[in-house]
Amino acid sequence: MRSFQLYLGGNFIAACGEWLDMVALNWAVLAMTGSPVHLAIINACRLIPVFLLSIPAGILADRFDRRRLLLLLQASTTLLTLLIGLLFFLDSPFWLFAAAVCVRAVFQTMDPPIRNSMIPNLVPDDFIGRAIAMNTMALNLSRIIGPAIAGVLLATLETHEVIWLGAGGLVIELIALYLLRPVKEQGISSKGPLRDDVGEAFAFIKTKRTVQSLLLLAVVPMVFGFPYTSMLPVFVDQLMNLGPGGFGALLSVSAAGAVLGSVWLSLRKGQQHAGRWLITSVLGFGSSLLLFMFAGNFWLAAVMMFFVGLTGQTYRTMSRITMQMQVPDHLRGRIMSIALMDRGFMPLGAILIGTVATSFGALWAGVMMGAGCIVVTLAVLLTRRQIWHI
Repeated sequence: MRSFQLYLGGNFIAACGEWLDMVALNWAVLAMTGSPVHLAIINACRLIPVFLLSIPAGILADRFDRRRLLLLLQASTTLLTLLIGLLFFLDSPFWLFAAAVCVRAVFQTMDPPIRNSMIPNLVPDDFIGRAIAMNTMALNLSRIIGPAIAGVLLATLETHEVIWLGAGGLVIELIALYLLRPVKEQGISSKGPLRDDVGEAFAFIKTKRTVQSLLLLAVVPMVFGFPYTSMLPVFVDQLMNLGPGGFGALLSVSAAGAVLGSVWLSLRKGQQHAGRWLITSVLGFGSSLLLFMFAGNFWLAAVMMFFVGLTGQTYRTMSRITMQMQVPDHLRGRIMSIALMDRGFMPLGAILIGTVATSFGALWAGVMMGAGCIVVTLAVLLTRRQIWHI
């Protein structure tokens, strides 16, 4: 388990650094442009490459050593993060920030499919589900610590200095990845034509209705719900008149709820009634977002944001665990890369919500997020009722 502990610790520190980077970047762009659309664009630059590179990353994860791939990706991400900090230091134009964020996203996009497929190689088979939940818990702890630290640092340091501090966390994870060694041999797919690799993955999905249902359900919260992390500066600024400290605090409260959900899943044995929990958590996620928009003060907003984190993370973690348990190791990279493409819908949702916020105001944009989550989830359930019985 030493390898998994190294992985977990390094991933946690790097995730804290990434939150420093994201909070600083989002707040600086909003301050620079004053535009929700520009904020949506910068986050689209972070996530749109998911559609183009997630599957190739999955193919690499099944063909080559996953640890070495992560070392290369993390080193590239670190260098580009330092560059983005330098661009802020030089007061570069917005388009140059967007271009640098987009190039960095190429490497960041390829990281999660490889990272998720490597976890089962670090622990015994009977510990896979709990290892995934523990990793998610560590990431959610970083969501508490990272934004809170970022809010404090942004009040005392320049944007580029906060981003450079975030890059330091990536360096620590590089060291951890170099030191760890998998405890189980990785299943390697045949190195035939790439078309065959992709075809094998989709053929597997075609025969697995459970996997199909999980993939379909995943699209709904990614479009309507999870862009809240990108648009939260707008809601905090226009609906609550809070500064960067309030923004960071609400992100941390959301992460606290997410940690509670992850802890519960890490202690839960088996996956009984997973479909019911998935549907219930998505509906709770949408309802919490809707109520958050009408919070009259910070404390009520914090309560609602806690439930946003709790229900949203319960859904995401349970979906990932259920998916991992359905997939053989030699296909794990490719199937998880397809599953993780759901992240690519977040920038599309953010652009849509940012446009609504610009045209009709932040309140209507938030109502669309919460109500959209609820209505579309119910529509999916009516057409794919087997989801309830997973």
